[in-house]
Amino acid sequence: MDTLLILERLDRLEKLLIGSKEVLTFDEASDYTGISRSYLYKLTASGKIPHSKPNGKMLFFEKKKLVDWLLQNKRRSQQEIEAEALTHSMRHKNHR
Repeated sequence: MDTLLILERLDRLEKLLIGSKEVLTFDEASDYTGISRSYLYKLTASGKIPHSKPNGKMLFFEKKKLVDWLLQNKRRSQQEIEAEALTHSMRHKNHR
């Protein structure tokens, strides 16, 4: 089997395994989020990203908290804004 094909399969398997875990190591969190290791370290050192350090050395990340952190400060789409405006105007129109 071609070495490149084997590496691709290993990469896919690794991603599947990470996908089923609830708690991620530092390297897994970096891979999962796409955040570079150096920037992830800066985020943990400054307390800007939720993490645990149970033994004072290794860092761990709860996947759900990572996802919540990644999705903070959501921006609504133009379609969502227009639908909300329409709903608001209809409610306001009915209360007159």
